[in-house]
Amino acid sequence: MAGPESIIRDEVLALTAYHVPESAGMIKLDAMENPYALPAPLRAEIAKLVEQAALNRYPDPSAARLRARLREAMEVPAGADILIGNGSDELIQTLMLACARSGAVVLGVEPSFVMFRLIADFCGMRFVGVPLDAAFELDLDRLLDAIAQHRPALIVLAYPNNPTGNLYDEAAIGRILQAAPGLVLIDEAYHAFAGRSFMSRLAEHPNLLVMRTLSKLGLAGLRLGMLAGAPAWLRHLDKVRLPYNVNVLTQLIAERVLQHRDVLAEQAAGIKAERARMFEALQALPGVRAFASAANFILFRVPDANDTFRGLKARGILIKNLDGSHSALADCLRVTVGTPDENGRFLEALRATLRVSGAKDASHA
Repeated sequence: MAGPESIIRDEVLALTAYHVPESAGMIKLDAMENPYALPAPLRAEIAKLVEQAALNRYPDPSAARLRARLREAMEVPAGADILIGNGSDELIQTLMLACARSGAVVLGVEPSFVMFRLIADFCGMRFVGVPLDAAFELDLDRLLDAIAQHRPALIVLAYPNNPTGNLYDEAAIGRILQAAPGLVLIDEAYHAFAGRSFMSRLAEHPNLLVMRTLSKLGLAGLRLGMLAGAPAWLRHLDKVRLPYNVNVLTQLIAERVLQHRDVLAEQAAGIKAERARMFEALQALPGVRAFASAANFILFRVPDANDTFRGLKARGILIKNLDGSHSALADCLRVTVGTPDENGRFLEALRATLRVSGAKDASHA
């Protein structure tokens, strides 16, 4: 019988599966989750919905009520349509599968969201990554040259960018939209913390798609993403979407929670306030360079990321170690903004870890 090596595509065999580290017993600040639970009255409403849910029936394949609520909540402009998916990852996959003609190219920037390249690889598209500049900004000249050379079917940009947290220059993105021969996807996963968006510009740019997720708003467990764009594009993408891809409970719960957008807005405001406090505290630590963020996480550089990561983990704090993932992220770590207590414990653990590391360095001098 043939083994995997003779049946599975070479590009899939060469991939490394996305790894999610064990986090039991840790303060989990590695995945950009909202740290706050929903208020008790809203949880009670959700419990009643679950109790009455028709779990023996397939979900509404069009998710009509949820889509209407999303259109209102996300301020999708008139004339644009929306497609929903099992998280934004599924929407990226749907988009790339639909665009995967022979030799088709996805163009992105690096470092950025790792799933762009990973999904392109297993969908059979060639990914071309253009380096950001030293300040993690778009290198517009290199990008425009790459667009002219590779004629990408799809350009992908995270806004704000993950893992760097910054918002790119709007005029530069406008130039990219004008130069693009195909689609441009703006991934606005962190829009609630950014204060800027391209959603209102969908009518101006027929080749623009804007993607959002509810994961960062506090509903990561539901896995719900949304893609907005011109109906001319979305009606074809909808052919690739698997039927019943958004389950009954996700549709019911998300539709109800979106009726309480004030709760989500209040939580996002609290996260932004804590982000400012954490950034200031990180900037004050000797040897630490923190990068300004418009998301719900902060990227920072330390003298030894691996040693610092291990020290934090030993103290019960799990963050993301980005050292080795890209040359521009050497000795970089990324911390999600948690509750005030979680953030305080992280900063305390970081100070203790850096003191120990500094003492070791001094003893070896």
